[in-house]
Amino acid sequence: MNTALVLVDLQMDYFAGGRNELVQADSAVARAQEALSLFREKQLPVVHIQCILLEENAEFFLPDTDGIRIHERVQPQSGEKVIVKHTPDSFFRTELQQHLESIQASRLVIGGMMSHICIDSTVRSANRLGYEVVLLGDACATKDLVWKDTLIPAQTVQDTFMASLQGTFAQVVDTGRLNDLI
Repeated sequence: MNTALVLVDLQMDYFAGGRNELVQADSAVARAQEALSLFREKQLPVVHIQCILLEENAEFFLPDTDGIRIHERVQPQSGEKVIVKHTPDSFFRTELQQHLESIQASRLVIGGMMSHICIDSTVRSANRLGYEVVLLGDACATKDLVWKDTLIPAQTVQDTFMASLQGTFAQVVDTGRLNDLI
């Protein structure tokens, strides 16, 4: 079984000083860096997803801004595929599926940001397309949300989305277990 690492939207706008700072972004990128190091060590394929929003009313990931840069802890190296997307789903109108087919990947290890939007939509699409998905829960981050004038803390959002993806759409694990799985 060919396994590929897919790192989603680990970009500067999600970190301190960015246009859409997430809770525990530094911790998530540190775990993503661990996974990336392991994949590089084992010479397994890596795909970096970079979001650039083109809508007129977009508030972050704007073209030609520092915010779209991939975080320095997980910078792509030569030979690692970078795929640009313009919507939350990493598969929608991108070359991701074609690339994964070209490298004969059947299992994806996914980490990145934001858990409640881009990770959720990407994991569900990967599952629908027939990939086995391992989701690195501790290599993902999200933010506080508001619903009906009620603040939903980021940790609650994170836990809810990991719980909803676990089992049906992915195997959700901590990065520390990854070496045993690949």
